[in-house]
Amino acid sequence: MVATAREIDLTNAESLRDALLSALNSGALGLVVDMTATTFIDSAGVTALVRASRRAAASEATVRVAATAPAVLRVLNLVGIDQFIEVHPSVAEAVASLPAQCAEPRA
Repeated sequence: MVATAREIDLTNAESLRDALLSALNSGALGLVVDMTATTFIDSAGVTALVRASRRAAASEATVRVAATAPAVLRVLNLVGIDQFIEVHPSVAEAVASLPAQCAEPRA
């Protein structure tokens, strides 16, 4: 799981992208992005999520987002991220939605 900052913008989106890609590059089959404390996300943050989603797809991993702030949910919906990354109202629900093989270590 990667927890995000309260605000995700140009000043910290690169470190978010690095954290997401690092988790996926280490062989994670499932990744939950905990955005439950996030109240703002701009295009740089959206780009970080898209890059992580592409990396996950290339390695057959699964990414889920947990987000609750209406402003964040609106941005995710407007740009269509919720069409290729499942968005859940809590971390527990996001984790529970991961495919069973995500809990198993890679051989």
